[in-house]
Amino acid sequence: MYIVHNRITIKPEFAAEFEQRFAEREGRVDEMDGFISFKILKQDDPTEESIMYVVQTAWESKAHFTTWTESDAFKAQHAQQRTLPPEAFMGSPVIEKFEAKQSTD
Repeated sequence: MYIVHNRITIKPEFAAEFEQRFAEREGRVDEMDGFISFKILKQDDPTEESIMYVVQTAWESKAHFTTWTESDAFKAQHAQQRTLPPEAFMGSPVIEKFEAKQSTD
C-alpha cells in the first residue's frame, strides 16, 4: 500500500470554507484504478494563528498514485479546488509519501 499526506496549514478564519471545499469535492480520485481511501484530518490542538489539515489518500501502489497525478482528472480536480484566496494559506503545502510496510487493515 502507498500512503500520501498533503499537509496544508491555513488561517482559522478560512477553516469552514476549507472544509466545505472538500465536502463538495467531485470525487474524481475515488474512481481511479488502485485508489483505496481518502481522509481529511484536522489538527486536534490548533493555535490561534493556524490550523493544520492532512489530506490523506491510500493507493494500491506508487504506480497507481503516479497515474492519478498525471491524469486529466487530477488536473481538473485540483483546478476546481483552488477557490480559497492565497492569504488563507500559511506557507506551501507539504507532500509526504510512504510505502506501508505493515498494516492491520
